[in-house]
Amino acid sequence: MSPEAVNKSEPARAPARGRSGIGAQMRERGERARRAARVIARAEAGQKNAALFALADILAAESRAILAANAMDLREGRDAKLEAALLDRLELNGERIAAMADGMRQVAGLPDPVGEILELKMRPSGIQVGRMRVPLGVVGIVYESRPNVTADAAALCLKSGNACILRGGSEAFNSNQAIARCIEKALKDAGLSADIVQVLDTTDRRAVGEMLTMPEYVDVVIPRGGKELVAFVSQNARVPVIKHLHGICHVYVDGQADVEKAIAVAVNAKTQRYGTCNTMETLLVDSEIAERVLPELGRIYAEHQVELRGCERTRRILRDIKAATAEDWDTEYLAPILSIRVVDGMDEAIDHIATHGSQHTDAIVTENLSRARRFVREVDSSSVMVNASTRFADGYEYGLGAEIGISTDKFHARGPVGLDGLTSLKWIVLGDGHIR
Repeated sequence: MSPEAVNKSEPARAPARGRSGIGAQMRERGERARRAARVIARAEAGQKNAALFALADILAAESRAILAANAMDLREGRDAKLEAALLDRLELNGERIAAMADGMRQVAGLPDPVGEILELKMRPSGIQVGRMRVPLGVVGIVYESRPNVTADAAALCLKSGNACILRGGSEAFNSNQAIARCIEKALKDAGLSADIVQVLDTTDRRAVGEMLTMPEYVDVVIPRGGKELVAFVSQNARVPVIKHLHGICHVYVDGQADVEKAIAVAVNAKTQRYGTCNTMETLLVDSEIAERVLPELGRIYAEHQVELRGCERTRRILRDIKAATAEDWDTEYLAPILSIRVVDGMDEAIDHIATHGSQHTDAIVTENLSRARRFVREVDSSSVMVNASTRFADGYEYGLGAEIGISTDKFHARGPVGLDGLTSLKWIVLGDGHIR
């Protein structure tokens, strides 16, 4: 059962303080995380990097054990009739484990953000004023399905000087525990406390409710999962939340697009992987170019067995597809289904995105630089792309090494959240006996 399902069945209420059982266990974990946060916040970059390089090697060495644990989760998931998109996110293979290990090395190779001083300026009074990057403290992460989040979250929190408490979905329990053992060993090899990264070893849904209501121990919570999980966390948290509810991503093929580029981008944005939040769910095509691109796109999508749902004008060109309903424009399918609308120019395309989008990722395909600039300026999404697939909206592709999530909020972070998104800025003043 996914976290959405278990959380959905749990009434939204604050856990009782002072009770025994899971509440006491979570507070004890919180205390350990708070102590560990002070230790990792002052750790040298070399020690943190040593842990990350060790974790990369351990993940590779333990790949067979991780895959065996993942096979158990997949078997149980199929028996529980989990949706295909959820099973896709759950599944690990040799390539995905290798990518996890490579992500650890990439994070290790990134500059350490902790202690970075920005915008140090001399004031007329003689003092110097600037801002310093500092860790957030203790990061709680609630996520479903994807076991790679366990490694990615651990790496990013570690490098940014944060302790973290990770609660994965029950459907990925065995996979997460196998990766957790790798993390614990890597921390030990680097001379760091295992309390810096705590992967919860319980499937009790009350653990999530407790973590959301421990502001004395947890500084921020990041949910990664479906809309119901994110809504539950947002509604019940007493600590700040970094989130996105869903990814309704668009590709707009402008009337001055290169047809070959448009087809390549539109195909990749939908078919490269179906169950991800940066997959295109709606294709917008300018009427000026629709007759030239839609027939070939329809043929290719048919080869990929993508179900198409179109507006009336789209169905005049692709006669065998289903009619799109009003609900389709607001749906994140996470499946081989695509809605298509023919629009009259950029104004209509931008208006559609503003009305039905989720401020996640939207792209334009055009050879007109002025139109590209206008689209980038006016589309209010966390990632806006020109002549590129929405599938690039990813921390790994952005050079962050990995990501802890994608935020469609405007505070405190936006877009893929990497190391900088896991830090805050404090003001520092440098003087030499200055008085006011």
